[in-house]
Amino acid sequence: MLKEQVITPRAGRGSSGAVKGRGGGGGGGVPPQRPARRQPRGTMKKNTRVNLRALAPVLVKVMLAVFVGVSIFWAYRTAASSAFFAVRAVEVGGTTRASKDEITTLVRRAASAHGVWDADLRTISREVGRQPWVRTAVVSRVLPSGLRVRVTERVPRAVARAQSGRLVWVDDDGVMVSHVSPNDEMPAFFLRGWDTTAETDAARAENKERVKKFLELMHEWEASALARRVSEVNLGDVRDVRAQLAGNDSEIEVRLGREDLTKRLRQALEVLDEQRATPRGPFITYVDMTRGKSAVVGSKPNAVLSNTGAAADGERREGGGELPSLTPRRNGVAPVARQERTAAAERDEGTKEERRPKRENRRDG
Repeated sequence: MLKEQVITPRAGRGSSGAVKGRGGGGGGGVPPQRPARRQPRGTMKKNTRVNLRALAPVLVKVMLAVFVGVSIFWAYRTAASSAFFAVRAVEVGGTTRASKDEITTLVRRAASAHGVWDADLRTISREVGRQPWVRTAVVSRVLPSGLRVRVTERVPRAVARAQSGRLVWVDDDGVMVSHVSPNDEMPAFFLRGWDTTAETDAARAENKERVKKFLELMHEWEASALARRVSEVNLGDVRDVRAQLAGNDSEIEVRLGREDLTKRLRQALEVLDEQRATPRGPFITYVDMTRGKSAVVGSKPNAVLSNTGAAADGERREGGGELPSLTPRRNGVAPVARQERTAAAERDEGTKEERRPKRENRRDG
């Protein structure tokens, strides 16, 4: 006999069907929430192994690079300090006045501690550049055991009078290179006003400007046949140039100012030559041309003009006019006044002599 099986619906499904039935159609209800799908533990471990395998080559490369770098550095330090790169030869070129032996000794001493491979070439170049007559020095390596030094020497361009009074040679940079020796060929005139204690960049720049101006004047004055009349040119202030004359005019200073120096020197010498032929000529001490068009002639304070009321010092010559002549003072009294006093004294003596015979005749009577 067959039995009927009754299947009772689950509460969850029945309630959801009821909800759907209440909604009046299957499309407007809220969808059921389903739990997230979980991966098995075996799958997660498998993914981790895959990531490590991908990173392993990168890590190996990084470690290998570090190892190679350390090895190269160690090999470099070992090679640099080994006897293979020890200094055995120093080649010095370009020296004429500078001491080749002193430069070689200096380079060997500076590079002996580190060898040729690790030598500090810039420091060695600076040390060589401080040597006498050396303007610049370039040091290079000649592997495995040599150093090459190329020297550019300083060229003496002008003779300057130092503050101590000694004459020294200076180059285009205004740097002293040596003292003047008796066998040196001297220029036409010297440079005065050069700063012997120039320690700052500004002071060294001023010395360089002085030498540049000096060389320009020497070129112009030699071309104009004026250099032989000059003994020194004072460039202590390049805006107030002064020339000390040579020969019989060695006590005369020509004040030129800052511009048209060659033209003003020529005019000053013309005025001086005219005044040398006058009695005041031996007493002239300076010719001032700083005003350009006029010359002011100065004389010694112990000289006076023969013209009454004229001053001896600072007479001005304009447009070629002749200056009054000068006569020297002696003991503060002009010779003319002394002659007048002498004549008066002689007259007094003559009067006394005339009176003496008259007195004697009276006594005899």
